[in-house]
Amino acid sequence: MTGVRSSTVDGIVSRSARRGPGRTALRYGERSWTYAELDEAVSTASSVLTTSHGLRPGDRVASYAHNSDAYLIAYLACARAGLVHVPVNQNLTGGDLDYILEQSGAALVLADPGLASRVAEGRAVRALRDTPESLLAELERPRPFVAAREPGAEDLVQLLYTSGTTAQPKGAMMTHGALVHEYISAITALDLRATDRPVHSLPLYHSAQMHVFLLPYLAVGAENTILDAPEAGRIFDLVEAGRADSLFAPPTVWIGLANHPEFATRDLGGLRKAFYGASIMPVPVLERLRERLPDLAFYNCFGQSEIGPLATVLGPDEHDGRMDSCGRPVLFVEAKVVDEQGKEVPDGTQGEVVYRSPQLCQGYWDKPEETAEAFRDGWFHSGDLAVRDSEGYFTVVDRVKDVINSGGVLVASRQVEDVLYTHPAVAEVAVVGLPDDRWIEAVTAVVVLRGDGEAPGLSEAELIDHARERLAHFKAPKRVFFVGELPRNASGKILKRDLRDRFTTEL
Repeated sequence: MTGVRSSTVDGIVSRSARRGPGRTALRYGERSWTYAELDEAVSTASSVLTTSHGLRPGDRVASYAHNSDAYLIAYLACARAGLVHVPVNQNLTGGDLDYILEQSGAALVLADPGLASRVAEGRAVRALRDTPESLLAELERPRPFVAAREPGAEDLVQLLYTSGTTAQPKGAMMTHGALVHEYISAITALDLRATDRPVHSLPLYHSAQMHVFLLPYLAVGAENTILDAPEAGRIFDLVEAGRADSLFAPPTVWIGLANHPEFATRDLGGLRKAFYGASIMPVPVLERLRERLPDLAFYNCFGQSEIGPLATVLGPDEHDGRMDSCGRPVLFVEAKVVDEQGKEVPDGTQGEVVYRSPQLCQGYWDKPEETAEAFRDGWFHSGDLAVRDSEGYFTVVDRVKDVINSGGVLVASRQVEDVLYTHPAVAEVAVVGLPDDRWIEAVTAVVVLRGDGEAPGLSEAELIDHARERLAHFKAPKRVFFVGELPRNASGKILKRDLRDRFTTEL
């Protein structure tokens, strides 16, 4: 009787296929799939995984590949077969890759042919696409699938590894039920409609692109386009051709689009919805984007992998006067701000955000101590510092581990970054704390300049003076490093840990 009342991830697509079988569900390159064709492909892929590879419910299957239609089908096939999908950052190599495959206990790795050689010998690998024996090629011969045991809402469907910007990645155990709840939250909070034409250009291994946008958009029956990467010219072409009107990107990508030489000249009036998240959007950058595209509706999406990942949203009609806010909790999320003892603090007081939600993971795979630390006192502790106002809007101050202790005073890196972004020569900036004998941690800015990355006419001292004119002196950077680019993971998050490691050695 499990399937009678359960809602599963793959069931999202099945229901859309029944409502509109002939409607286009997905485009990737020269290939396109109707909803009926996509649903059939998922069943065929499920049959291949269980019959050809002998996989059984609960087995873990890793996807180590770039964006494609085959990547999506593999995820949905794992869901239908009761397997646990393990998305892996395609940029990982060596020990980092081995760690996730070993820690998850992956029984099979689905990989792009160009990446397969990176997987250690002795581990089962199958090409996901681009070979005659690939999983994608098998879909040309449709076959039925009968599950050995139909998955239910409480079954695991994915190990969603955290980005690992501060520590070794942990596999958040996501159930079908948690993700379906999150999809509904995304649909309602982001006004997702079947008539939208979204383009998905961020890596599908990352929770935001897959779970906040692609799957919820499939749930409502929209026509989706998958790109290999957020290439500005390709996105501009799709918008001008009327094939894309909705786009999600982290702030680093929006910054790149805004700085692109064609941004000011291309006809981008067809872009109706702009979603941003994965890291904090600098307010000066958002102001520039809104000035260029005044009719574009901006949505700020905030959360983390462990909650599916959407927790709060700031809608387009809420931005004026609140552009530094990440909004209010979505439909299935309860949130509050607490102090170090776990006691809720008054509105307007800084503290850690904690959550209750059916969207939350079941814990971290094979990490009981980390699970107990995150889930305590009946709440999930996010590690994010924030302030809530009297109307329930949250403003993120920083990650707990990114707050800088300078001379015994805590400094939020975001506040310093927003001020440095107001300098016309600054393209990107990350502020970190570096060890200092006098200050404990010295507020340090790592800056990418506009243009060719050189600093003609702009010195470290001038940028520090710019900050001091707008901040208390103890918050202004003590040092500035100029770099050509900032390190970031594929989801767009700046890797501040890497910056701390690199520039600590240069002191």
